[in-house]
Amino acid sequence: MGTIQVVFMTVLVFFVIVTIHEWGHFFFAKRAGILVREFAIGFGPKLLSVKRGETRYTLRLIPAGGFVRMAGEDPEIVEVQEGQTVAVRLKDDKVTRIYLDRLDERSGAVRGEVEAVDLERAMSITLNVEGDSERYSVNPQALVISRGKETQVAPIDRHFGSKPLRHRAMTIFAGPMMNFILAFVLFAAYVQMAGVAEKLMVGSVTSGSPAESVQLQKGDVLVAVNGEEIGTNFGRMVDVIGKSVDKTVTLDIIRNGQSMQLNVTPLADDKGIGKIGVTPEYELRNATFGETITRSATLMKDMTVYIFDGFKMLITGQFKLDDIGGPVRTAEVTSEIARQGIVQLTSWTALLSLYLGIFNLLPIPALDGSRLIFLGLEAVRRRPLDPSKESMVHFVGFAMLMLLMLVVTYNDILRLVRGE
Repeated sequence: MGTIQVVFMTVLVFFVIVTIHEWGHFFFAKRAGILVREFAIGFGPKLLSVKRGETRYTLRLIPAGGFVRMAGEDPEIVEVQEGQTVAVRLKDDKVTRIYLDRLDERSGAVRGEVEAVDLERAMSITLNVEGDSERYSVNPQALVISRGKETQVAPIDRHFGSKPLRHRAMTIFAGPMMNFILAFVLFAAYVQMAGVAEKLMVGSVTSGSPAESVQLQKGDVLVAVNGEEIGTNFGRMVDVIGKSVDKTVTLDIIRNGQSMQLNVTPLADDKGIGKIGVTPEYELRNATFGETITRSATLMKDMTVYIFDGFKMLITGQFKLDDIGGPVRTAEVTSEIARQGIVQLTSWTALLSLYLGIFNLLPIPALDGSRLIFLGLEAVRRRPLDPSKESMVHFVGFAMLMLLMLVVTYNDILRLVRGE
């Protein structure tokens, strides 16, 4: 791939795995009847913003995730209060617009002082209009307009917290779930593109190596090591040879259709591991539908174990700061893999999507896993926890995650400057 293509594919990878995660939240929130105010990719200042229907779609500066902002999760940005002078526009005897500023410019609107207002339950507003008290019903999709910004009112039945527990839990879990689905689909695509290995062969022989001394040749089919059939599992062959320094190993091979046995003695490398000096090569065929499904599931399982092994190292402290990569290092690795071609990039994107899904289910404040725990506590207690306390927990967790991201990003940049 060329440089421009690599950059495009790297950006596309991040965009796809984050968008599919947030779309999961968005889709199930809409199905539950929750008002979704914003669907955002990234954090920080807005780069692009467009409103479609009830939702504003934004692309933000910092490519470190995204969010779906639902009514009732946070305090409403614009509040209409008693004693405030406003102007309202009516349609079919219902308020469709509530103006909070530039009232003199609102032609055709009714102007008055707010005597009573309820934009969540009663959906009404009472104004003192030239000494008379006038009560108006408010359209459930009415807009509050202030400083050029429109905010749709949210009846209580469209708040996140008003929905049944199962709907809220599904809305939260849907993000990681979509990442798992995407990972499985991409692993399936990778299996289809990469094919299935039928034979394990010698790809190359290092000059002056033990393999060359016993005349092992490129294209020889490797069948067994010390009588143990290895199939296409080159890793098993590496394990046996690695433990056999200065010990004779018997290789069963097939050369030009003829079975042969070769005895080779591995030599220790600089780490004391036995080597004979060969690289693998595979004879491939197209995967069947059944093989695609089973191999995708196996890859999901193996990569999940790999990810949790990494988490275990973090918990036990078996790591250095340089072992943790932030968005900069992830983008760097993604660009390197993109240069290897679409097949390897597909596998890597599947791994990133799987990682994002698992990471978000961890019981860390501000992540989906923590929110599901709060919903679980609500189910046990049969009543919700104090929303303000829960919001504080998530806020602190988010701040800590952002701080960690700043640290690892700074470290990544220093590493790039040092050329490491």
